[in-house]
Amino acid sequence: MDLTGHRIAFLTKRGVEQPELTEPWKAIEAAGGEPVLVSDEPGTIVAMIGDWDHGDEFTVDVTLDEANPDDYLALVLPGGTINADKIRTNEKAQAFVKAFMDANKPVAPICHGPWILIDAGVIEGRTLTSTTRIKHDLVNAGANWVDEEFCVDGNLLSSRSPRDLDAFNAGIVKAFSEAAARQN
Repeated sequence: MDLTGHRIAFLTKRGVEQPELTEPWKAIEAAGGEPVLVSDEPGTIVAMIGDWDHGDEFTVDVTLDEANPDDYLALVLPGGTINADKIRTNEKAQAFVKAFMDANKPVAPICHGPWILIDAGVIEGRTLTSTTRIKHDLVNAGANWVDEEFCVDGNLLSSRSPRDLDAFNAGIVKAFSEAAARQN
């Protein structure tokens, strides 16, 4: 599996669940890809470990004002309650996500990450998984929710929580590599 020469966007904000950012990031780098931290504000964001413990600071590579979905092979939507709740109401973030979905590019949410799919208006009729905390939000928006470690519905690749990171990382690297091969 090879992602050499391909950029992968990670859309996030302060309060992102640290392992949901760092572990997929490392998996993409290990496959030769270039992960890019996209956020609505320049500077740095502070991650969380769980809902209460502050994690590390991470440098924003590109702001939403500068980010062009055409520059990226795929999109990762890490969770974290604070991150996901804040980013989903940002209209630029919604448009960014919608552009990936409309272009049928791989979109990979984990845990609370799928919340933005509701606000972007791209979830109806799709099958995915997430943390059980937002299951009813997704179902009420027209999604088919499943309790699986890793769920694939076309370009939508989802997992439930940090406990599923091994399956999530393997699944997204495989799907992103297949998308890269189709581009080449």
